[in-house]
Amino acid sequence: MPKGLYIVLAIFGLAWIAMGVMDNWSGSTWIINLVLTFLFWLPGLIHALVVMKNYY
Repeated sequence: MPKGLYIVLAIFGLAWIAMGVMDNWSGSTWIINLVLTFLFWLPGLIHALVVMKNYY
């Protein structure tokens, strides 16, 4: 998945989908991001951008 698409998904609140695809839905990072996004959008965005370092 291109880095630009990952960032766009994070901005729109769908970073948990990008994390799930990158981890083949086996890790727990996408679940954490999903919870953070549902609580409030900004923590999910921050978490997605921090975790992005592991992928790129």
